[in-house]
Amino acid sequence: MSRLGRIRSATSAGWRSFIRRRTAVFFTFFFPVILIVIFGALVRTDPGDGGLFAEPAAYYVPGYLAVVVLFTPFSRMGSEVARHREGNRFEKLATTPLTRTEWLLAQTAVNAVIIGLASLLILALVVLLTGAEITFSALLVPYILVGVVGFCGIGAMLGSYTDSQDGAVAASNAIGLPLLFLSETFISLDQLPGWFEPLVNLSPLTYFSRGVRAATDPAANPATIAGLDPALANLAILAVLSAITFALGARSIPQTD
Repeated sequence: MSRLGRIRSATSAGWRSFIRRRTAVFFTFFFPVILIVIFGALVRTDPGDGGLFAEPAAYYVPGYLAVVVLFTPFSRMGSEVARHREGNRFEKLATTPLTRTEWLLAQTAVNAVIIGLASLLILALVVLLTGAEITFSALLVPYILVGVVGFCGIGAMLGSYTDSQDGAVAASNAIGLPLLFLSETFISLDQLPGWFEPLVNLSPLTYFSRGVRAATDPAANPATIAGLDPALANLAILAVLSAITFALGARSIPQTD
């Protein structure tokens, strides 16, 4: 079987495994919807009055998308790798031609489809419930895909280095929650102390949120980066970081355990 055939077969198996878990399917789409309803429709933004939601509704679109782009790979990949370790499935995979990188790429493809569908739902609800005026840029597609690749790599590392599925889920929440709120998603740099800005710049999610905001928010006026369009420049930075984390994630997956 060719490499493409192996990846296609592993992707098909991963997709069937996901849709059989109705609870996982439900919460993958339900959790971001709840956030939009609570923060977007009930709390609402209050531009110019200070506080957490002091920006126009369009400012928070990257944050809503980040919920699925960040948490779904973290939790799904972390628990999937941990589950394979507990069931000694990597020992069985080691007897097949499927490599660790191919297996991770197949799982990433499954996550990309799931997150792509969830992102469409999120964008529709944000516009419908919050009245956000956004631009539907074609750059949203590569941002979501590249983000999924990078965060699947981190999720694979979490599953490889924790001792159980519960540990992987706990680690994904412990790392994901700070990243979600401290990467220029729901909280702007102006609301954080000045000394914290270098730490914000270390987060891959920061470049996702900055780039998505530059591409979708017509009211945003982001600064250029080295003379380049900010939407393209942030995508390039995110792509480099994602390639690194994906490679590290594939390397961390054990052949035997």
